[in-house]
Amino acid sequence: MKSILVSLSVILLFSACSGKKYFEPENAESISLNDSSLSSSIKSFNRAGATLEDNKFITQAGVSDIKLPEGFEFINHTDDGRVIATNYLNKILIGNEERATNDVVVAASQVGEKLAVIYSNNTIELLDMNSNKTLFKEYLPLSLANDTRIANPVFFGNLILFPTLNGRVLIVSSVNNEQVRNVAVDHEHDVNNIIELSIIQDTQTLIVASPNKIVSISPKEILSKSYKLRDVLVENDAIYIATIDGQIIKLNHNLEEVAKKKYKYAKFHTLALGYSSLYALESQGFLVNINKDFTEDKVYNFSFDNEDKVFTSGNNLYYGSKSVVLP
Repeated sequence: MKSILVSLSVILLFSACSGKKYFEPENAESISLNDSSLSSSIKSFNRAGATLEDNKFITQAGVSDIKLPEGFEFINHTDDGRVIATNYLNKILIGNEERATNDVVVAASQVGEKLAVIYSNNTIELLDMNSNKTLFKEYLPLSLANDTRIANPVFFGNLILFPTLNGRVLIVSSVNNEQVRNVAVDHEHDVNNIIELSIIQDTQTLIVASPNKIVSISPKEILSKSYKLRDVLVENDAIYIATIDGQIIKLNHNLEEVAKKKYKYAKFHTLALGYSSLYALESQGFLVNINKDFTEDKVYNFSFDNEDKVFTSGNNLYYGSKSVVLP
């Protein structure tokens, strides 16, 4: 009887494993890339940058020459280029200055003397750094589970946009430090923090995304579409998204689908922009390349451990302890 149960367990295990589906392109090509080694592996990342195990950090400008203090991780930089980092306990670092906080900082942005902060308990705060006075503060419902790609606040003209951990964007006036709008992006899912917050300047359109929805907010209207999102990239008037079910879709600022491609069983990690095309990193060791009008695509073999943490900036792809420049 025991041997029958063991045999049955083996059969069930084998059946479960053999039932898994993987992306298997028919014609994967080789690609020669300008790659290099990082000083250590990526420890953590968000929408603005990444922190390495040796406490160096990566921003849109590349890998830093300096290190963060022990225990701190990069979350953003100020408008004049100083680093903003958190120890995820009771301090925030701005440039070379450590400041004590009452709660855990998970996102922050600073322009001039004003610091916009999001705490892990979903409280948002606007501070005057000269006087250390609170200019605005709002206590929002606690969010127990969050996507790690937490977006930072955005300063936009006379407005400050706070992407919350419970699927909303609070808009605060920087003139009188009062809330002027509260936009619901995603209130239907347990994990619904804002993972993307970008401005399309030409149309004055705010593009906001949670892991489940993408929203376009313009002076005329608010538009929304549901997608299970793996990544979002905004470039000029184009919005590129990768979905959990293996789609790569190009949208315009009205969230109309301009073009799309489906890759069966593909599990994309991230999107990156080359000089004239779009790239998508796939978990089984492939790099999908699509021209920006979606008329041509190629799949390249790419050595990649899907356990590695990944960060992209422009045409730079950082993964594990390596980086490549995408053509």
